[in-house]
Amino acid sequence: MKYLVTGGTGFIGASAVGRLIDDGHEVRVLDNNLRGSVDRLSRWDGNFEYVQGDIRDSELVDAAVKGVDAVMHLAYVNGTHNFYERPELVLDVAVRGMLNVVDACRNRDVGNLILASSSEVYQKPPMIPTDETVPLIIPDVSNPRFSYGGGKILCELMAFTYGRKGFDRVTIFRPHNVYGPDMGNGHVLPQFVARAKQLIASQPEGCIDFEIQGSGEETRSFVHIDDFIDGLMLVCDKGQHLEIYNIGNEEERSITSIVESLFSYLEREYKVVAGQKLQGSVSRRCPDLTKLRDLGYAPSISFQDGVPSLIDWYLENA
Repeated sequence: MKYLVTGGTGFIGASAVGRLIDDGHEVRVLDNNLRGSVDRLSRWDGNFEYVQGDIRDSELVDAAVKGVDAVMHLAYVNGTHNFYERPELVLDVAVRGMLNVVDACRNRDVGNLILASSSEVYQKPPMIPTDETVPLIIPDVSNPRFSYGGGKILCELMAFTYGRKGFDRVTIFRPHNVYGPDMGNGHVLPQFVARAKQLIASQPEGCIDFEIQGSGEETRSFVHIDDFIDGLMLVCDKGQHLEIYNIGNEEERSITSIVESLFSYLEREYKVVAGQKLQGSVSRRCPDLTKLRDLGYAPSISFQDGVPSLIDWYLENA
């Protein structure tokens, strides 16, 4: 098949592009490199077509969709600081980008659309692990953080609303805390590594006071990028029309245990210092993977086994 991957120079996008190429597909990449880098695709130079531009440019998107069999729509503005500091940009890219992709698919008769959503659509979920059927809500429209989750909900609504006519298959996947080397700096794990490196450099000996947001009892379920891409390829190959699939790992870990893993690897004594929790941050997050496991998904990389490669990469590239 021939795929268009929007946001294809981002962390997840570049990994998806690489796997598609390795599996024998043709790939066209569309990205403006606001948060991505075409250098992530250097391993596959000459094996993909690259279009540099903004997903909000309707003519550009229409031209990029021409001649492909499927669109994987990943282009978005991620990073927690962007949710709070640039919410208008987050929503603008979400809404205009999704409309442009849908319009281009219809105009170019492309009936296969795979949409990236997010675990951020689950705010205060009524059950943990959380399956794909729970109600999606925005707890506080005045909180700029929800520009991200709200934008993803809007994208899902548009995908299902427009996807019922003129599409053969519209499939949505919801990533849950994907991690790995070169994942970008605007996420908790790279930020922890960078801060630990600075603190150790300034205090070569003794116990490090390491401040976190919240009490440390908050939990997340991290999935290594290699496991995640395995799940995404299953969605591409076997995902059903108008269905949603969580992609992640059911290994739920507290923030305190994550800090413990970091400093254990760095071989330094530390003390967790609780801090103020950001308004709108959820206390627990863990996906129910039943639907994806039914397609054959079986994540195999534990956090303890996967995180050293991330730590090493950010120690060298922070």
